[in-house]
Amino acid sequence: MTYITKPTMHHPSLAKNGVGYLRRDYEGRVSTLCAGCGHDSISAAIIQACWELDIEPHRVAKLSGIGCSSKTPDYFLGASHGFNTVHGRMPSVLTGANLANRELLYLGVSGDGDSASIGLGQFANAMRRRVRMAYIVENNGVYGLTKGQFSATADRGSKSKKGVVNNDSPIDLVALALQLGATYVARSFSGDKEQLVPLIKGAIGHGGAAFIDVISPCVTFNNHGGSTKSYDYVREHNEAVSRIDFMTPGTEITTQYRPGELVEIEQHDGTMLRLRKLHEDYDPTNRYAALNYLNEGHERGEIVTGLLYVDGQSLDLHASLNTSHLPLNAMGLGDLCPGVAALDKINASLR
Repeated sequence: MTYITKPTMHHPSLAKNGVGYLRRDYEGRVSTLCAGCGHDSISAAIIQACWELDIEPHRVAKLSGIGCSSKTPDYFLGASHGFNTVHGRMPSVLTGANLANRELLYLGVSGDGDSASIGLGQFANAMRRRVRMAYIVENNGVYGLTKGQFSATADRGSKSKKGVVNNDSPIDLVALALQLGATYVARSFSGDKEQLVPLIKGAIGHGGAAFIDVISPCVTFNNHGGSTKSYDYVREHNEAVSRIDFMTPGTEITTQYRPGELVEIEQHDGTMLRLRKLHEDYDPTNRYAALNYLNEGHERGEIVTGLLYVDGQSLDLHASLNTSHLPLNAMGLGDLCPGVAALDKINASLR
């Protein structure tokens, strides 16, 4: 197998940001995802957001679980701290790292299978505990690494590649994040960089649990009739003569639309994705109004995009636990083990 590497030399005229880094300094390895995958656009948006925010790459810790989405941290911020956890367990590992070192900026990248199925409990507790992080779900409605089974966000009535109809109700992670106490909640589309980059910048700079659900079409495995997230075209036009599986490269779907506007995007399987961008006078400070607006859009068959809710006075997990301002990983033995007298005092308080 041949690996393509990026050149280390850069043209001296390339623009640098406020801390002296090129945009390319925020990139990672060459992506091995399918050509046209929406996840690559999300990686590009993260790169752009961090470069524009003048973030030093070594100040970022990026964590992920298992799945196509969880491969993507290898494709951005190559000079940052990184950890790939087991399936669905990214939030708890990130929580531990955050408690040990509160000075880093934490970026959690997950997928709909990773967060809405096996990791649903982990997702819920990270949101309700208000762990300071930018939690991005790359949502395509399928398990891409295991050949396109339904994920928990797949639409009811969509069909699998074998013609099986999904009769289960989809899990709406945005609605859950709002109900569980997340203090920055947004939804976007991978092909709308104009909207996605500012949302990621806001999530990184937020002081609590920030969650962004990004609809990201899968170019290979979505042949669900009526799906709103991904598509499969080639299987309906190919007569199988062997066990060889061929994946045609797809063209990435992009769009631009104004605040308050509804746009209908035709996907490769002929289905329509109906996105409505929040209007300019929308008030994102009312959690319950955001839930109602989300439900109203669902009734109209629309996916609402934009910053749905933000709490400007949010507190994170460190404030709730009243932890030390000095990171735990910077403390010495005397700070971490204060002696028998301190232990006796703690035990006495629990009697």
